Order: sequence, then structure tokens, then C-alpha cells
Amino acid sequence: MRAPDFWSEPGALARVLAPFGAVFDLAGGLRRALATPVACGLPVVCVGNLVAGGAGKTPVARALARRIAANGTPVHFLTRGYGGWAAGPLRVDPARHGALDVGDEALLLAADAPTWLARDRAAGARAIARDTPSEGSGESPGVIVMDDGFQNPSIEKDLALLVIDGRYGLGNEKVMPAGPLREAAVPALARADALILLGEDRKDVARRLGPRLPILEAELAPAPGAPDLAGRKLLAFAGIGRPEKFFATLAGLGAELAETRSFPDHHPYRPAEIEALIERARALRALPVTTEKDRVRLPADLAKHVEVLPVEVAWRDPGALDRLLARLPSHG
Repeated sequence: MRAPDFWSEPGALARVLAPFGAVFDLAGGLRRALATPVACGLPVVCVGNLVAGGAGKTPVARALARRIAANGTPVHFLTRGYGGWAAGPLRVDPARHGALDVGDEALLLAADAPTWLARDRAAGARAIARDTPSEGSGESPGVIVMDDGFQNPSIEKDLALLVIDGRYGLGNEKVMPAGPLREAAVPALARADALILLGEDRKDVARRLGPRLPILEAELAPAPGAPDLAGRKLLAFAGIGRPEKFFATLAGLGAELAETRSFPDHHPYRPAEIEALIERARALRALPVTTEKDRVRLPADLAKHVEVLPVEVAWRDPGALDRLLARLPSHG
């Protein structure tokens, strides 16, 4: 889906839809109140958000996994597999599965660590626990990193993190469909252990929410080996939560954006669409470029004609991240 413009600022339509948001929030609250979270036997880090899409959960989940793995602890990703048909529990195999099977985010995660897809998160966590070394084997069973699932009450979470896009904040701060929030902010913050503020803090998030929770600040930056796009003329396209973030990143690198095209998040690209974009780029004498997340949804025979800008999370204070991760129970 693409976030409607009225989600960004308070307005008449948001006020009209506010009662529906209250019902949605009440239903979610009742679900959490009635649930009994289960312990899967492994430490669980949940990377979630408050708004519908586009906060940067997957890059943060990948960054956390790399940080945990750097200390010698195995990491296992758990994701719902949004955009794919598979229900799971299923271990993702990039050699056999495509975006239509498991979704784009699952394929990105699987490039870094063993990844399990499960719409039933508790069943997925149990599948991971069965697939890990048993206690007493001498090997560390590792840590589960959940990409999304903050609002899912089925699993006990040892560390619950909320990612906030500093350029967007919480939008108009109303619950869907009146605004972008998946649930009311105050009870959500009460369940979180820390906030991860991604990008420039244009909405004053640190001052407004900082007293409630620790805040880790970070930026999305080109990953090592990313193409040098400074001075290049580009036709940029993206089907992510907020395509404008990608376009702003390209402009910040000094690229010339001849044209941009936005698609809905998780958009399944048809060959004709990509062929048309490639032809348009040729007419503009521009280079077609997209995101890593979009790349896995491109038709394989056309993907080679499209440049990709991989990004990674750069932490302002890596030591603060290490101190946060040190809270995880040891299962080594």
C-alpha cells in the first residue's frame, strides 16, 4: 500500500476517521491482553515499528544481526514473508524461492543469515529452536531476530525495539485508518525497550519521546561496494514504503534525478513495466536504478539492466548498541 497524504498532518479527514481508528486500536489491545506469549527457548530480538511501512525495519534487523554475529553468536531471522504466498514455517532458500514465494524482505534477510518464514510467529520460532544445536552440544543455539512483529503477542520478546523514520516521525499520530499508526503510541512505547531513530530528526522525535525510552540514532548510508552515482543521470524507481526516501538518498549522493517513478510497497513488477522503464531511461540517456528490496522482485532477465544501490545502517554510537544487546540472556 501507499500511505495517503492526509496521514502526514492533522486534518478534517483524519478527524472523521478517528472513531474507526479507535475501534482498530481497541481490537489490537484486546488481542494482546488475551494472548499468552510463549517462550521458544531462544533469546528473541524484535525489530518493529509504529507506523504502517517505510520506517526501515529490515535494514535495522540486518544491521543488528551482523552486530550480534560479530560477537560469535549465530543469528536466525524470523519474518512473516509479506508479499509471498507461503505460510510456513519454512526455511527460506534463495536458490529455490523467489519473491512471489516468500516476499522480498525474506530474500534480503536470507542473504545474511538462516531465515524462517512463518505467518504463525510462534510456530516459526519453535521451528527455529528445533533446527538449532541442543543444549550441551557445545555450540551456541544463537538468537532470533524478528523483522516486524512488535504488535504480535504470541512470542515472548527479550528485546523489543521500535524503528522510527526521523523524517516522517509518527505522521499525524492517529491510528489507522485515520493515520499511519498500527496502535496508539503511549501503550506501544510502554512495551518497547528502546527506539531506533533512523535519519534526520525533522519531527523532533528525540526531544518528545526521549524521556520515555533510550534512543539510538542511525543513518542509512551506501554499503561498501555500492556504485558511485555522483554526477550520474538517473531514472530512479522504487516500490517501498516511502520511495521519496530513496530518491532523497540518491540526490544526497550528488546524482542527477532525470525522472522518478513510485510504486506501491512490495509491488510485483511485470516484465512490461521494467522494459518500459529501461526504454524510458535510454530515451533520457539515464541509468535506471532501484533499491535492493526492489531488485529481488525484478524479472531475472531484465534485472541485469538495472543498477542497484545497496544501503546499510550506520550507527552514531555503536557502543550504545552493544550495551543494549548485552541485555540479552546468554544461551551459549
